[in-house]
Amino acid sequence: MNKILVILNPAARGERARSLRQTIESFSPGLVVYETREPGDARTLAHRAVQQGFSTIVAAGGDGTVNEVVSGIGEADVTLGVLPVGTMNVFALELGMENKDLKHAWGVIEKGWTREIDLPLANGEPFVQLAGVGLDAEVVRQTTPEFKKALGPVSYVISLVQAAARKPPKITVTDAAGTVVEGSFVLVGNGRYYGGPLVLFRNAKLDDGLLDVVVFKNQSHWDVIRYVQAVVFGDHTVLPDVTYFQTERVHIAAEGEVPVELDGEIAGLAPFEFRFASRKLRVLAPEPSGSGRDKLGNRS
Repeated sequence: MNKILVILNPAARGERARSLRQTIESFSPGLVVYETREPGDARTLAHRAVQQGFSTIVAAGGDGTVNEVVSGIGEADVTLGVLPVGTMNVFALELGMENKDLKHAWGVIEKGWTREIDLPLANGEPFVQLAGVGLDAEVVRQTTPEFKKALGPVSYVISLVQAAARKPPKITVTDAAGTVVEGSFVLVGNGRYYGGPLVLFRNAKLDDGLLDVVVFKNQSHWDVIRYVQAVVFGDHTVLPDVTYFQTERVHIAAEGEVPVELDGEIAGLAPFEFRFASRKLRVLAPEPSGSGRDKLGNRS
């Protein structure tokens, strides 16, 4: 195989982290594993790995780790692999991998089947799965690592309740055709899933050259409950106060200081311009049954 580097964000420290690293190292003799220590490390390590000549860089962690690794790869001719480590890796799910099944994910990497997918940009910064403007990003901003460690998944619920109680901002969304939609919070995706197996962007494809955008008009506690219920049942796009569309690019502005998150990490404050990079992202993925593709992803 080509030179492979795994960038591991163990999420935990101590014995659990050592055990996880040993499990990954056992997959292949001589496998190189770099371990992150703090936010931003995965980006730095990926950039260094490109300079060192690694042809495949594997992000072992959640969506935030994947995001940093992709940023570190930049324009380099490198293949991305994913090992779903931690609570949830929505991007791995999007590719057809089972979360927390490291053995299956490594099997995908070993087989070497690749596909090229769109690489969305937010103010020039890449992301792979999801961007949130407003409520979603505010929940991310409020849910600190210490808060998550103390309360686990409940921390997000508490943050959501607190954020939804505030006066919603006025957000203006303009698509590539110049059509304007206003709302209280917005989600922008390249894939179908949000927060796990929930299908938020029902028409999304990773390689169709289109961003999927959902604009929610209201933000009261009752509205949020109503939206969540509708997403669970898959009928949120028919609600009169929800707008769903696809576009090649979208500009999102807001009144006041409205946060933006990319793959679960705060990226700044609106306004943001979303579009696609000129290059595609080559990623190791499960081979579609009957695809007739070779290891470079070409049809035979």
